[in-house]
Amino acid sequence: MNDLSPKRTDKFRAYRARKRAQGLREIRLWVPDFRNPEVRARIEREAEAIRNSAGEKEALRWIEAVAADSWKDID
Repeated sequence: MNDLSPKRTDKFRAYRARKRAQGLREIRLWVPDFRNPEVRARIEREAEAIRNSAGEKEALRWIEAVAADSWKDID
């Protein structure tokens, strides 16, 4: 049975209809493929550039302060 068989498309159509009836909607996301060596190399280069940036420590302190402050409201 190939991916476009009527039985398969009907199955997914029914599945999506059930999910919509539950108040959900379908979204599709494209994310980096970390299995690809070129993608991994690019991400590593970008991470290294961030680590070496002048404002990184200040930005991290701000993020941590905001996160810590937001958790105070939850307790």
